Amino acid sequence: MIAFDLGPKFSLGQIVITPNAMQHVGQDDIIGALRRHCRGDWGEMDAHDQNENELSVKAGFRILSAYRASNGTKFWIITEADRSVTTILLPEDY
Repeated sequence: MIAFDLGPKFSLGQIVITPNAMQHVGQDDIIGALRRHCRGDWGEMDAHDQNENELSVKAGFRILSAYRASNGTKFWIITEADRSVTTILLPEDY
């Protein structure tokens, strides 16, 4: 089987990060996670939440992914329903 990377599934809009996430998550981890997020790799989400994200991409709802930085810090990426803003934050920032 041959797989093709067709690029992003949706627009990220303006990308913002909370001060707490900026302090605890490295730039390489952020960039890698953003690439995964916009291509539909939802990180550490369970099967139910992954399916919800797939529906959200098609129906225009909010999308949430969860990742772990190389230092072990868990962080989230949330893209708003209107695709105007994507926020990088730690769970405790929510």
